[in-house]
Amino acid sequence: MRELIELRRGPLLALLLAFALVWFGTLEQRRLINPDEGRYSEIPREMVATGDWLTPRLNGIKYFEKPALQYWATATAFTVFGEHHWTARLWPALTGFAGVLVTAFATAKLFGPQAGLIAGAVLAGSVLWNVIGHVNTLDMGVSFFLAAAVFALCLGQRDEASLRDDSRESRRWQDAAWALLALAVLSKGLIGLVLPAATVVAYAIWQRDWGFMLRIRPLRGLLILLAITAPWFIAVSLANPEFAHFFFIHEHFERFLTTAHGRYQPMWYFIPILLVGILPWLGSLLPGLAAGFRREAGRRFQPQRFLLVWAALVFVFFSASSSKLASYILPIFPALAALIGLHLAGYAVSRRIEWHALPAIVGGGACLFLVPYVTRFASEKVPAALFEAYQPWLYAAAAALLLGGMAAFWLGRQGRSVAAVFALAFGGFVFGQGFLLGHDSLGSVNSAHDVAMAIRPQVPQDAPFFSVDTYDQTLQFYLKRTTTMVAYRDELGFGIDQEPQKFIPDLPAFELAWNAAPVAWALMSPATWQELNKKGLPMTEVIRDTRRVIVRKP
Repeated sequence: MRELIELRRGPLLALLLAFALVWFGTLEQRRLINPDEGRYSEIPREMVATGDWLTPRLNGIKYFEKPALQYWATATAFTVFGEHHWTARLWPALTGFAGVLVTAFATAKLFGPQAGLIAGAVLAGSVLWNVIGHVNTLDMGVSFFLAAAVFALCLGQRDEASLRDDSRESRRWQDAAWALLALAVLSKGLIGLVLPAATVVAYAIWQRDWGFMLRIRPLRGLLILLAITAPWFIAVSLANPEFAHFFFIHEHFERFLTTAHGRYQPMWYFIPILLVGILPWLGSLLPGLAAGFRREAGRRFQPQRFLLVWAALVFVFFSASSSKLASYILPIFPALAALIGLHLAGYAVSRRIEWHALPAIVGGGACLFLVPYVTRFASEKVPAALFEAYQPWLYAAAAALLLGGMAAFWLGRQGRSVAAVFALAFGGFVFGQGFLLGHDSLGSVNSAHDVAMAIRPQVPQDAPFFSVDTYDQTLQFYLKRTTTMVAYRDELGFGIDQEPQKFIPDLPAFELAWNAAPVAWALMSPATWQELNKKGLPMTEVIRDTRRVIVRKP
C-alpha cells in the first residue's frame, strides 16, 4: 500500500473538495417525496411560520413522535437561506458528509492513516449511507451522532502507553462522546443512550473488563447529557402535559414491543438491507467483521472489538424490534467502514484486493439485466411511462457499479490497491446517486409538487383548504400553508385528540363545512371525488393526477 502512504495533503484536499461538490451538488434536483421528506420539511416550515420552536406541529397539529433537533436545524436553514429542496435536505447531507470525515479521522487515529483513508472511501461509496445522506429523514442525523460518539469513546480509551485514561485528552474525548450522545437523543430519542449503553455492557462482559464501565465516567457523562437534553424535554412537557407519556411510552416501548405502528417485518428483514446497502463492499464485509475479532496484545482496550460489538448489537436490536424500516441499521455503517478499512489496510490482503470487487461486478451486471423489467411495477397510479423514464437512470447507475468493479479488479491486479479502492467507492457512489436522482421520474405521483405549484397562486391564504379522507405530506410544504384534515387520522391521531376542533371527523360534517364556506378548496382521491360528485356537492375540478384531485367551490 505504498501509494497510500505517499499521498500528499494537496491531492487529498483536492479530492475532498471534489467529493464535497458532488455530495452537495444534487440536493436541489429532486421533488420532495412522500411521506418522510414532506413531513420533515413541513414541521420546520411551520416553526418558522408560527415562531413556535418549542412544540413541533405537523399540518398545524401537535406532533410528538420525535425530538426537535433536526427540526431546529432545518428551520434555521429555511430562515437563513429560504425554503428550498436543498435547504430541506441540508441537515441530512451535512451530517452524512461529516460522518465520512469523522469515520476517516477516527479510523486513522485508531488503526493508522491507511485504514482511515480507506474507511472514509468505504463509507462514502456505501449505497445506503450515500442514499440516506441525500433524503430528508431523521436517520442520518442520529446515525452521525451515534457513530461520532462511539468513535470518541474509542479515542478516549486508546492504548494507555500513549494516552492515559486520566489524561486531559482522554477526558475531552469522553466528554465529547457524552455530548454527542445527547445530540443523538435530541435527534431521535432514547436509542441515542440505550444502544451505546448496551454496547458498553456487552463489550465489558465479552472482554471481562469490568472497569471499562467506570472508565467512561458515567456520572459525569450523564450530567453532561442531561444538561444538553433536559431543557427542551422539560419545557415541551410543561407546555404540553400530554407529551411525556406519548413520547417516552408510546414512541419507545410500544414501538419496540408491538406492531401498533404498522411497520412489522420478519427477523431476517435487515439481512438483505445490509447486503445491498453495503455495496460495493460486500466482498469485504465478512473479512472486515473477522478483523473485529482480532485482539492486539498489550492493549487493555480493543477498539476493533468494541466497534464489532456496536455493529452486532444495533443489528440484533432492530431485528428484534416489532417496528422496522430499512434505514434503522444505518448507525452501524461507520463502524463497518472502519473494520473494512482495518482489513483492507493489511498488506497481505491488499495484494488480493481485486477479488473484493467481484460482488460489484456481479451486482452491476445483474442490475443491467433486471432494468428492463422495472415496468412490471407499473399500475394505474404509477403508469408504465414513468418507469420507462426511470430506466435510463437505472442503466447508468448499474453501469457505474459494473465499471467501478471492473476498474477496481484491473487496478488491483496491477498492484494499485489505493486506486482500486477509490474506483470501487466511485462506482458505488454513482450507483446510489443514479438510483436516487432517477427516482424523480416518479415524482409526479410520489410528490404533490406539480399540482401544488400549479394552484398555489390561485388559493387565497385565508380560504379553508381541506384534506378529505387522505393526507399528502408534501402538499402543505409546497402550498406554504396547512390544511384541515377530514375523516383521516393515522399518525396525526394523537395530536387530533389533543385539539379536536382542528379536525372534521366524517364526510357529512365536511359537506356542511364546505357548503357553509363562501370560498373553499380541497384535496381528495379520485375515488372520494367520484363519491362526492355523485352526491351533487358543488365543486369544480381544478387539477388532478393519478393519485390526487384538487377542487374548489364554484
